[in-house]
Amino acid sequence: MVIVGAGLGGVRLAENLRQAGYPDAVTLIGKEPHVPYDRPPLSKAVLRGERGPVELKPRDWYDENHIALLLDTEVTGVDLEGRSVSVGSGETIAFETLVLATGLDPRFLPDDVLDGQDADSVADLRGVHVVRTADDVSALRADLTDGARAVVVGAGFIGCETAASLSTLGAAVTIVEPAPSVLNAALGATIGARVEKLHTDRGVTVRTGVGVSGLTVSDGAVSGVVLDGGETLDADLVVIGIGSIPTTALAESLGLTLADRSVGGGISCDARGLTSAPGVYALGDVANWADEAGEFGRRVEHWNHTVEQAKILADVIAGTEKAATAPVVHYFWTDQFDVKIQCLGTPSADDEVHVVDEDGDKFLAYFSRDGKLTGVVGGGRAGAVMKMRPTVAQAPPIADLLDRS
Repeated sequence: MVIVGAGLGGVRLAENLRQAGYPDAVTLIGKEPHVPYDRPPLSKAVLRGERGPVELKPRDWYDENHIALLLDTEVTGVDLEGRSVSVGSGETIAFETLVLATGLDPRFLPDDVLDGQDADSVADLRGVHVVRTADDVSALRADLTDGARAVVVGAGFIGCETAASLSTLGAAVTIVEPAPSVLNAALGATIGARVEKLHTDRGVTVRTGVGVSGLTVSDGAVSGVVLDGGETLDADLVVIGIGSIPTTALAESLGLTLADRSVGGGISCDARGLTSAPGVYALGDVANWADEAGEFGRRVEHWNHTVEQAKILADVIAGTEKAATAPVVHYFWTDQFDVKIQCLGTPSADDEVHVVDEDGDKFLAYFSRDGKLTGVVGGGRAGAVMKMRPTVAQAPPIADLLDRS
């Protein structure tokens, strides 16, 4: 077994394989030099300097479980016929089963926003950052000074979390988002307005409904963000949080079938993670698993979704697959300032939103579509959200819930 990608999916798969009694060799290959770590804390506690990256497993665990962990290692090629993987050192690793858990690459602003500026690319411009890896966060912290003028481009989960952390550290933060509210694409304007107030009440400036048309450069570093319409925001640093794209270059080189962008993109898989090539699987953020009916559109970028896929795939590969006993209820969360916002189910920006409880920054809301409950979202309401998990799984009529609330 060779697993390409040493993030959450790869590590959890290796762990579950051993727990399922899988006896064969397991090699886990990671591009980063660090022992695999959890990504969600990066934009929060790690960025704020409260702790370092949280290792998913201690280094000794891999040796104890006979898992070969290759770090700082790039996969340079795969021979599907010969069943081997080549890495940058020139080493060739044989496999019977290959799993791609290559994750995501952050999006950057297009290089034409530098038109007329003395800079080669946005990605290489000093003072411009993304938050995807531990090294990204270290670089951002190194650039941060007290009172620094920080512009966060994009108001999704990463953008909002990063803005909150930078503000907590003393930066003067402005969020720029072309949508009408923060978190608009994920949760819609009703919840977005509440999260926006959470930020503005704590000193963050939020500019919604406006995009970025350019960056200004001074002495080889970013110095400002030009908004649509011509206004320039002075900036000592810029954080780009405009989403990510599945890391599919290796899959493309192997001729694997990719899912259309209209259904989330990524590597097309069946309902158990098998790609279009025999013995090659994919999981995590890069994988677009079909549902049981064979329909695509299930590429989900949430922590617990990857954990569930790793359990399923380990049982498939180890031959210990069990029938599902209950529907999986998606769960994700975001921590911003002192408020944890939790989401159950599949809430959508297009759903109807019913706020059933509110008290300052705290709130509880039900999402519905076609008269049925689709999700529950709460801020500072951990117990109330989590007790709704069985209800969300049943998708009852929203009217019944509203009558009881």
